[in-house]
Amino acid sequence: MPGIDFAQIFIAFIVLLFSLTVHETAHAWTADRLGDPTARLLGRVSLNPVVHADLIGTVLFPLIGMMTSAPIIGWAKPVPVNISRLRRERRDYVLVAAAGPASNLLLAVGAAFVLAALPIAPVVLGEPNVSAPIATFLSRALELNVLLAVFNMLPIPPLDGGNVVGGLLSPPLARQFDRIRPWGFFILYGLLLTNGFYYFVVRPASYLLSWLR
Repeated sequence: MPGIDFAQIFIAFIVLLFSLTVHETAHAWTADRLGDPTARLLGRVSLNPVVHADLIGTVLFPLIGMMTSAPIIGWAKPVPVNISRLRRERRDYVLVAAAGPASNLLLAVGAAFVLAALPIAPVVLGEPNVSAPIATFLSRALELNVLLAVFNMLPIPPLDGGNVVGGLLSPPLARQFDRIRPWGFFILYGLLLTNGFYYFVVRPASYLLSWLR
């Protein structure tokens, strides 16, 4: 297919798969540490992408987005959390929700540090070059993980940011706020298809990237 860089798509897909896996593992590990073993008993405290992958959200939609430049961000299977089993229900649920985006920020910071320390040799025709592909992979990891962290912290249920806000509000306000949940995906796609995505995701992500590069 002309105009499609399959090598770049492959790198971006591997980075996305790894990033989503770490994101969901962070949710599961945090919930287990805070008293709820539900996700651990289901095998979700794992860096095996198979246990977290969703055929539509992790494979199909991201590949379509990468090949068509459509505004699609992938997702994995949500980690089940039994709030009643957390030791301090509301506080701990906020920590569980925030763990996913926090893990993406940590991956981004790690990629930035390695990139800064990596000596990148110039590409010479006919000579092997390992540093250039590694740098490409790390650059993708840096950009994508910052984007995932910012996107997931939007205060819209069912995103992590919406769950954080719901956990911080008083119970009556949290119940009112949760009424948005059935409409969350419509709101998100409204943002993706308008300038809202640029103002609320791309610009903050660009600002963070300017600090990490």
